[in-house]
Amino acid sequence: MREKIKMVSTGTTKEGNKTGTFRTTTKNKRTTTEKLRFKYYDPRAYNTATGKSGMHVVFEEGKV
Repeated sequence: MREKIKMVSTGTTKEGNKTGTFRTTTKNKRTTTEKLRFKYYDPRAYNTATGKSGMHVVFEEGKV
């Protein structure tokens, strides 16, 4: 019993808008009850420290 899920980026652009980047994966419904949170690379996320786009941000689970 695996369920398809969408991992949505929490990163923002230079203007402060959400990037809209997502990844898809599956998870086991029987063993995992909490929402998944992983760090992945988002090429659209703006890094204020370096002034460039592209950084690792947290991706949170959402329904497909």
